[in-house]
Amino acid sequence: MLTDAHCHLDFDQFEDDRQAVFAAAKAEGVERFVVPGTTKASWQQVLALAERDNVWSCLGLHPYFIEQHQSADIDALDQLLGEHPEVVAVGECGIDGRFKDTLDEQWDYFDAQLKLAKQHSLPVVVHCVHANDKVVKRLRQLQLPKAGLIHAFSGSIEQATAFLELGFKLGLGGAVTYERAQRLRRTVEALPDDAFVLETDSPDMPLSGYQGKRNEPQRVAEVCSVVASLRGQTFEQVAAQSSATAAALFGLPSV
Repeated sequence: MLTDAHCHLDFDQFEDDRQAVFAAAKAEGVERFVVPGTTKASWQQVLALAERDNVWSCLGLHPYFIEQHQSADIDALDQLLGEHPEVVAVGECGIDGRFKDTLDEQWDYFDAQLKLAKQHSLPVVVHCVHANDKVVKRLRQLQLPKAGLIHAFSGSIEQATAFLELGFKLGLGGAVTYERAQRLRRTVEALPDDAFVLETDSPDMPLSGYQGKRNEPQRVAEVCSVVASLRGQTFEQVAAQSSATAAALFGLPSV
Protein backbone atom coordinates (compact mmCIF):
# COMPACT_ATOMS: atom_id res chain seq x y z
CA MET A 1 0.00 0.00 0.00
CA LEU A 2 1.38 3.38 -1.07
CA THR A 3 0.52 6.77 0.42
CA ASP A 4 0.43 10.06 -1.47
CA ALA A 5 1.37 12.28 1.44
CA HIS A 6 0.63 15.54 -0.38
CA CYS A 7 -1.91 15.94 -3.18
CA HIS A 8 -4.36 18.74 -3.93
CA LEU A 9 -7.34 16.64 -4.93
CA ASP A 10 -9.68 19.50 -4.05
CA PHE A 11 -8.38 21.58 -6.97
CA ASP A 12 -10.65 22.32 -9.92
CA GLN A 13 -8.43 20.24 -12.24
CA PHE A 14 -10.01 17.13 -10.68
CA GLU A 15 -13.60 18.32 -10.65
CA ASP A 16 -14.68 16.34 -13.71
CA ASP A 17 -13.05 12.98 -12.95
CA ARG A 18 -12.08 12.83 -9.28
CA GLN A 19 -13.52 9.32 -8.78
CA ALA A 20 -11.58 8.04 -11.80
CA VAL A 21 -8.40 9.55 -10.33
CA PHE A 22 -8.96 7.63 -7.09
CA ALA A 23 -9.59 4.44 -9.07
CA ALA A 24 -6.45 4.89 -11.19
CA ALA A 25 -4.41 5.43 -8.04
CA LYS A 26 -5.80 2.29 -6.42
CA ALA A 27 -4.89 0.29 -9.51
CA GLU A 28 -1.26 1.29 -8.92
CA GLY A 29 -1.40 0.45 -5.21
CA VAL A 30 -1.82 4.05 -4.02
CA GLU A 31 -4.57 3.81 -1.41
CA ARG A 32 -3.99 6.64 1.07
CA PHE A 33 -4.09 10.37 0.41
CA VAL A 34 -3.27 13.45 2.49
CA VAL A 35 -4.87 16.62 1.09
CA PRO A 36 -3.62 20.02 2.32
CA GLY A 37 -5.69 23.19 2.26
CA THR A 38 -4.26 26.31 0.62
CA THR A 39 -6.85 29.08 1.14
CA LYS A 40 -9.80 29.67 3.43
CA ALA A 41 -12.10 29.17 0.44
CA SER A 42 -10.72 25.65 -0.05
CA TRP A 43 -11.07 24.35 3.49
CA GLN A 44 -14.62 23.03 3.29
CA GLN A 45 -13.86 21.08 0.12
CA VAL A 46 -10.76 19.59 1.75
CA LEU A 47 -12.79 18.59 4.81
CA ALA A 48 -15.45 17.07 2.56
CA LEU A 49 -12.86 14.93 0.76
CA ALA A 50 -11.64 13.66 4.13
CA GLU A 51 -15.03 12.07 4.71
CA ARG A 52 -13.66 9.22 2.61
CA ASP A 53 -12.03 6.60 4.82
CA ASN A 54 -8.72 6.79 2.92
CA VAL A 55 -8.30 10.60 2.77
CA TRP A 56 -6.98 12.87 5.53
CA SER A 57 -7.05 16.66 5.55
CA CYS A 58 -4.73 19.49 6.53
CA LEU A 59 -5.83 23.12 6.71
CA GLY A 60 -3.61 26.09 5.98
CA LEU A 61 -2.81 29.27 4.06
CA HIS A 62 -0.33 28.78 1.22
CA PRO A 63 2.15 31.60 0.43
CA TYR A 64 1.47 31.31 -3.31
CA PHE A 65 -2.11 32.50 -2.76
CA ILE A 66 -1.23 35.29 -0.37
CA GLU A 67 -3.36 37.86 -2.21
CA GLN A 68 -6.42 35.78 -1.25
CA HIS A 69 -5.60 35.72 2.46
CA GLN A 70 -6.84 38.08 5.15
CA SER A 71 -5.59 38.43 8.70
CA ALA A 72 -8.98 37.21 9.96
CA ASP A 73 -8.30 33.87 8.23
CA ILE A 74 -5.92 32.97 11.06
CA ASP A 75 -8.74 33.24 13.59
CA ALA A 76 -11.00 31.21 11.28
CA LEU A 77 -8.30 28.55 10.99
CA ASP A 78 -7.90 28.43 14.77
CA GLN A 79 -11.64 27.89 15.14
CA LEU A 80 -11.83 25.14 12.51
CA LEU A 81 -8.90 23.27 14.02
CA GLY A 82 -10.77 23.27 17.32
CA GLU A 83 -13.96 22.03 15.68
CA HIS A 84 -12.35 19.31 13.54
CA PRO A 85 -10.04 17.08 15.57
CA GLU A 86 -9.78 14.78 12.54
CA VAL A 87 -7.54 17.33 10.77
CA VAL A 88 -4.03 15.83 10.79
CA ALA A 89 -1.83 18.92 10.25
CA VAL A 90 -1.65 22.66 9.76
CA GLY A 91 -0.75 23.51 6.18
CA GLU A 92 0.13 23.94 3.51
CA CYS A 93 1.96 27.00 4.74
CA GLY A 94 5.46 28.34 4.43
CA ILE A 95 7.82 30.61 2.54
CA ASP A 96 8.35 30.97 -1.21
CA GLY A 97 11.49 33.00 -1.86
CA ARG A 98 10.61 33.50 -5.50
CA PHE A 99 8.05 36.12 -4.49
CA LYS A 100 10.27 38.68 -2.81
CA ASP A 101 7.68 41.47 -2.81
CA THR A 102 5.43 39.50 -0.41
CA LEU A 103 8.08 38.01 1.87
CA ASP A 104 7.16 40.11 4.90
CA GLU A 105 3.52 39.03 4.61
CA GLN A 106 4.55 35.43 4.02
CA TRP A 107 6.52 35.37 7.25
CA ASP A 108 3.60 36.88 9.16
CA TYR A 109 1.20 34.19 7.96
CA PHE A 110 3.78 31.44 8.40
CA ASP A 111 4.60 32.46 11.97
CA ALA A 112 0.91 32.65 12.85
CA GLN A 113 0.29 29.14 11.50
CA LEU A 114 3.34 27.70 13.25
CA LYS A 115 1.96 29.06 16.50
CA LEU A 116 -1.43 27.48 15.79
CA ALA A 117 0.25 24.16 15.11
CA LYS A 118 2.02 24.40 18.45
CA GLN A 119 -1.18 25.46 20.22
CA HIS A 120 -3.19 22.56 18.75
CA SER A 121 -0.32 20.09 19.03
CA LEU A 122 -0.39 19.32 15.30
CA PRO A 123 2.40 18.76 12.79
CA VAL A 124 2.88 21.41 10.13
CA VAL A 125 3.16 20.95 6.34
CA VAL A 126 5.78 23.39 5.07
CA HIS A 127 6.17 24.82 1.58
CA CYS A 128 9.79 25.96 1.44
CA VAL A 129 11.28 27.33 -1.80
CA HIS A 130 14.63 29.15 -1.85
CA ALA A 131 14.34 29.52 1.93
CA ASN A 132 15.57 26.28 3.54
CA ASP A 133 18.16 27.85 5.84
CA LYS A 134 15.88 30.65 7.04
CA VAL A 135 13.00 28.26 7.65
CA VAL A 136 15.28 25.90 9.60
CA LYS A 137 16.32 28.83 11.80
CA ARG A 138 12.69 29.79 12.51
CA LEU A 139 11.63 26.21 13.22
CA ARG A 140 14.58 25.77 15.56
CA GLN A 141 13.51 28.86 17.48
CA LEU A 142 9.90 27.72 17.85
CA GLN A 143 10.48 24.04 18.74
CA LEU A 144 7.21 22.51 17.55
CA PRO A 145 6.08 19.54 19.65
CA LYS A 146 5.08 17.43 16.63
CA ALA A 147 7.35 18.84 13.87
CA GLY A 148 5.93 17.95 10.45
CA LEU A 149 6.70 17.66 6.74
CA ILE A 150 9.00 19.67 4.50
CA HIS A 151 6.99 19.29 1.32
CA ALA A 152 8.75 18.85 -2.05
CA PHE A 153 12.22 18.87 -0.54
CA SER A 154 14.98 19.50 -3.06
CA GLY A 155 17.92 20.66 -0.96
CA SER A 156 21.32 19.35 0.09
CA ILE A 157 22.09 16.60 2.56
CA GLU A 158 23.20 19.28 5.02
CA GLN A 159 19.83 21.03 4.78
CA ALA A 160 18.04 17.69 4.99
CA THR A 161 19.95 16.81 8.14
CA ALA A 162 19.04 20.15 9.73
CA PHE A 163 15.33 19.49 9.17
CA LEU A 164 15.60 15.88 10.34
CA GLU A 165 17.32 16.95 13.55
CA LEU A 166 14.23 19.06 14.31
CA GLY A 167 12.00 16.00 13.87
CA PHE A 168 10.72 16.83 10.38
CA LYS A 169 10.26 14.39 7.52
CA LEU A 170 11.00 15.20 3.88
CA GLY A 171 8.50 14.95 1.01
CA LEU A 172 9.94 13.33 -2.14
CA GLY A 173 8.03 13.75 -5.39
CA GLY A 174 8.40 14.45 -9.06
CA ALA A 175 11.68 16.35 -8.76
CA VAL A 176 13.61 13.21 -7.88
CA THR A 177 12.62 11.58 -11.20
CA TYR A 178 14.68 14.06 -13.23
CA GLU A 179 18.22 12.90 -13.99
CA ARG A 180 19.46 16.51 -13.88
CA ALA A 181 18.50 16.73 -10.19
CA GLN A 182 21.86 15.33 -9.14
CA ARG A 183 22.15 17.09 -5.78
CA LEU A 184 18.68 15.92 -4.74
CA ARG A 185 19.40 12.39 -5.91
CA ARG A 186 22.60 12.26 -3.87
CA THR A 187 20.61 13.46 -0.87
CA VAL A 188 17.97 10.76 -1.37
CA GLU A 189 20.67 8.09 -1.52
CA ALA A 190 22.01 9.20 1.87
CA LEU A 191 18.76 9.63 3.84
CA PRO A 192 17.83 7.31 6.73
CA ASP A 193 15.03 4.90 5.89
CA ASP A 194 12.47 6.74 8.05
CA ALA A 195 13.38 10.25 6.86
CA PHE A 196 10.93 10.67 4.00
CA VAL A 197 7.45 10.20 2.62
CA LEU A 198 6.34 9.98 -1.01
CA GLU A 199 4.08 12.57 -2.62
CA THR A 200 2.97 14.01 -5.95
CA ASP A 201 1.71 17.55 -5.25
CA SER A 202 -1.00 16.71 -7.81
CA PRO A 203 -2.00 18.36 -10.07
CA ASP A 204 1.39 20.14 -10.04
CA MET A 205 5.05 19.08 -10.18
CA PRO A 206 4.79 16.50 -13.00
CA LEU A 207 7.31 13.66 -13.14
CA SER A 208 9.95 13.36 -15.83
CA GLY A 209 8.25 12.26 -19.02
CA TYR A 210 4.94 13.88 -18.06
CA GLN A 211 5.87 17.54 -18.49
CA GLY A 212 2.85 19.64 -19.39
CA LYS A 213 0.41 17.00 -18.14
CA ARG A 214 -1.73 16.99 -15.02
CA ASN A 215 0.01 15.16 -12.22
CA GLU A 216 -1.97 12.45 -10.41
CA PRO A 217 -1.60 10.36 -7.24
CA GLN A 218 -1.17 7.14 -9.22
CA ARG A 219 2.34 8.36 -10.09
CA VAL A 220 3.49 7.89 -6.50
CA ALA A 221 4.28 4.37 -7.71
CA GLU A 222 6.79 5.78 -10.21
CA VAL A 223 8.32 8.05 -7.58
CA CYS A 224 8.69 4.97 -5.38
CA SER A 225 10.45 3.08 -8.16
CA VAL A 226 12.97 5.87 -8.70
CA VAL A 227 13.64 6.30 -4.99
CA ALA A 228 14.11 2.55 -4.57
CA SER A 229 16.56 2.44 -7.47
CA LEU A 230 18.58 5.35 -6.09
CA ARG A 231 18.75 3.78 -2.63
CA GLY A 232 19.47 0.23 -3.77
CA GLN A 233 16.28 -1.01 -2.14
CA THR A 234 13.25 -2.87 -3.41
CA PHE A 235 10.03 -1.15 -4.40
CA GLU A 236 8.27 -3.02 -1.61
CA GLN A 237 10.74 -1.82 1.02
CA VAL A 238 10.36 1.84 0.06
CA ALA A 239 6.57 1.56 -0.28
CA ALA A 240 6.17 -0.02 3.15
CA GLN A 241 8.60 2.26 4.96
CA SER A 242 7.37 5.52 3.40
CA SER A 243 3.75 4.65 4.17
CA ALA A 244 4.66 3.76 7.74
CA THR A 245 6.51 7.06 8.07
CA ALA A 246 3.49 8.97 6.73
CA ALA A 247 1.21 7.15 9.17
CA ALA A 248 3.46 8.03 12.11
CA LEU A 249 3.86 11.64 10.98
CA PHE A 250 0.15 12.36 10.56
CA GLY A 251 -1.20 9.99 13.20
CA LEU A 252 -2.97 7.76 10.69
CA PRO A 253 -4.07 4.19 11.44
CA SER A 254 -1.27 1.68 11.01
CA VAL A 255 -0.82 0.34 7.49
